[in-house]
Amino acid sequence: MTSFRNPEADAIRALLQRVKTVAVVGLSPKPERPSFGVARALQRFGYRIVPVRPATASVLGETCYAHLRDLPFPVDLVNVFRAPEFVPAVVEEAIAMGAPALWLQDGVVHEEAALRAQAAGLTVVMDRCIYRDYRQFLS
Repeated sequence: MTSFRNPEADAIRALLQRVKTVAVVGLSPKPERPSFGVARALQRFGYRIVPVRPATASVLGETCYAHLRDLPFPVDLVNVFRAPEFVPAVVEEAIAMGAPALWLQDGVVHEEAALRAQAAGLTVVMDRCIYRDYRQFLS
């Protein structure tokens, strides 16, 4: 079996430059949670954030959607703040909606699902922090 490899630094930089709209799966409405801080920073960097979290009306001034499949518009990147066991289902929804890229945050590791997303044509970054990479590559 092929093992997963993240894109090279130049490819991650290019991804962060072309992305405009980011669906944040598992975005918490609690300011002390990492997902909230990262999403707020992404907004400040100029990205549109789309919260994906059931039973929450809005986060950071944006309407929440229960699932990726509920989004009425395309996104450029699906950023995942969920436990690894939830990643395969998120990957299937990302593939079904035609998302071009998937980002699994620090500690979110599911090699089989990441390889599935790559095989379906998505650019996949796993076990990295999008905020930290933005700061490193684009600040």
